[in-house]
Order: sequence, then C-alpha cells, then structure tokens
Amino acid sequence: MAKYLLAAIVAAVDTLLLMAAHSDGLPPAAIAGYALAVVLVIALRYRSPAASFVAALALATLTGGTYVLLLWAAYQAGRAVFSATGTAVTVGAAVGGLGAQVVAARDAHGIAPVVATFVVFVALPLLVGRYLAQHERLVSALDRSNRQLRREQEILAERERLDERLRIARDMHDSLGRRLSLVSVQAAALEVAELPPRQQQEVRQLATATRTAMVELYELVGALRERDEAPAGSTGVPAIGRLVAEFQAAGVPVTLHEHGEALPLSTTAEQAAYRVVEEGLTNAVKHAPGQPVTVDVGWEDDALLLTVVNPLADPPTPRKGVGSGHGLTGLSERLLPAGGFLDHRLAEGSFRLCAMLPCLPSGVAEQPADDDHPLTVGRFRMVAVGFAAAVLMFVFLPASILTGVG
Repeated sequence: MAKYLLAAIVAAVDTLLLMAAHSDGLPPAAIAGYALAVVLVIALRYRSPAASFVAALALATLTGGTYVLLLWAAYQAGRAVFSATGTAVTVGAAVGGLGAQVVAARDAHGIAPVVATFVVFVALPLLVGRYLAQHERLVSALDRSNRQLRREQEILAERERLDERLRIARDMHDSLGRRLSLVSVQAAALEVAELPPRQQQEVRQLATATRTAMVELYELVGALRERDEAPAGSTGVPAIGRLVAEFQAAGVPVTLHEHGEALPLSTTAEQAAYRVVEEGLTNAVKHAPGQPVTVDVGWEDDALLLTVVNPLADPPTPRKGVGSGHGLTGLSERLLPAGGFLDHRLAEGSFRLCAMLPCLPSGVAEQPADDDHPLTVGRFRMVAVGFAAAVLMFVFLPASILTGVG
C-alpha cells in the first residue's frame, strides 16, 4: 500500500511542478497528457525498472522537467537492476540522457546547471539505490549464514546430549539394574518363606517396592534412549497426588494440602515441581522414618509455592550441612532454568523444604525467546545513507546552479 501511495505522490507533485513552471497556463489536455505519461512511467517500473528509468529520461528530455519522477525512477532502477544487461541499459541511458541535455544547452554557462541537475537527480539516486540494495543483500546473506550456523550448533549439542543420555542409560541398566534384580530375587524368596505375619507383610511391601523400582528404572532407561523427555503428565503437578498416594501405601504418614486455582507452568517448571515433592518425601523417609510429613501445594497469583515439612527424628538423625547433599543441589539446578528458587532449613524442630516456581502469564503459551533481528543495524545504515544523500542533493545542486550563473 505504501509503494502505491508514494507513486501517487510522485505523479501529483510532478504534475503540480509542471503547472507551476508554466505560469502562463497550459491547456488542460496537455496537463492531463503529462499526468498520464507520468503514471505510465511509474506503472512500467513494476514490470521493468530499467525501462521505466529510460522512459523517465526521455520524458525529462522532452519536457525539460520531470525531476521528481526522474529522481524516483533512478532510485528504483538502482535498487532493482542487478543483471549485466539491465546495468548496461541503465548506464547507457544515463550517459545518453546527459549528452542530450548538454547538446540542448548550447551554452557553456548552461552546461554546469545541466550537469549538476543530472548528478543530483540521476547519478546520485542510482548510486544510493544500488548501494542500499547490495547492503540489504549482504545483510540477508549474513543473516541466513548465522541462522544456519546456529542450527548446526544446536544439532551438534543435541547429538552430544543424546550420546551422554545413552551412556547414562547403559550404566544404569548394567550396574543399578543388576543390583535391583538381585534384591528383587531375594525379596521374592523371602515372600514364600515361612515368617511371622508382621515380618511377612513387611517383606511383601519390600518386594513390591523393589519390583516397582525395577519397573521405574527400566522406564527411565527407555526414556533416556528416546529423543523426547518423559511423557506429559507423568512428572508434573497433577502427578503429585499419585506420588503422595504411593508413599501412603508404603506406610508413610503423608498429608497433602492443595489450595488456590491452578495456573499454567512451563514444562521445566512442571517437572521441577514434581521432583521437589519427590525429594522432600524421600529425605523425610530417610532421615525421619515414621514421622508425619506434610506436603503443601499452594497456587498464588503468579507463582506455585511448594512446602514439604517433617519433624526431626527422635533421637535426631544428624544431617549434613545446608546445600551439601546431592539431591538438594540437583533440585536447585532443576529450579534455576525454570526461574524458581529453593530454600531448605531446620526450624522449630522440623525440616522445611520450600520452593517457588513462576507461572506463565494467562493466555500466553510457552515460546522460545526470539533472537534479535540482525537487519536492525542495516536499517539504521539505510536511514543514514538516505539522509546523507538528501544533504548532498540540497547543498550541491544550489551551489552548482549558482556557479553556473556566475
């Protein structure tokens, strides 16, 4: 739309300038014919910029004006003509137009204004248009090259990540899988042994937990061998209820409190929230067996707050210094990419594990961040070149005319 508006402005201004140059008045038919010729030259530009430039030169030679149209056609030809044939036609037409103007001057004092007018309205727009077009092509090529390089780097990083996941999967399957298999076999043998009812129930729970651990291990190994992460919903906030139920079935006195309206979280935040509760329950069972555990899942206006609290064992089980455990350190590393933070401390005879995870804005889907477009600097340079060209036009032309008159 903008290009058609600019073309209409060029046609209107050039027609008004022709009318102003002939103050004695022109016949309406001549004005209409001139306006039609300008419109045809402008329309020709969208089929052949070189032909439009040649037509503008011819019209300028015949009428002795058409400066705005000539300026516009020269700039468009400089931007659009890149072939050898088109360049030869454009240069030949420019030189021929200059020669015709000089011959028509017939006076040494009139040659300087003619040359100055030609430089400002023909040569300078051609050069500016050619420079800006080449600059845009170079910037676009650089942009494509940078995007290709980033894609190749992402592919290499993904390949390295997959290789590392395969190595971890093999190690887990060969080492941890073998040990769990032995424990499962021993637990199965104890299940069929003659034991007191209480010990038999405990052995049955041990065997069930061992088999569940083996199933989860092989699922994890399978997930590590796949390109995608764990299936959606298996390790997220909705799965926290199932996780608590598993610990309750194992005899852990866990109470779950949920309040607030659920809000959307990023995939990273969903997985981190599940792991926070999982680690908190695991630590409670390990360091304070038999003690009640409280899990609080609270939705605020823009964040999810998770709290796992359990009383200390009686007598207290010594804990390592804050931040020295691998599990809690791993949680902090999980929360950091999601924009959250983790806090854990001993307070009032209890161990409290707290985490905060930011929610996504309502109605906004999770999207990767966009890279800054590299053409921004190119646009600034185009504006600077256009401004410099305008300064040359409005300084050089009057100076040259004054020199010719003198």
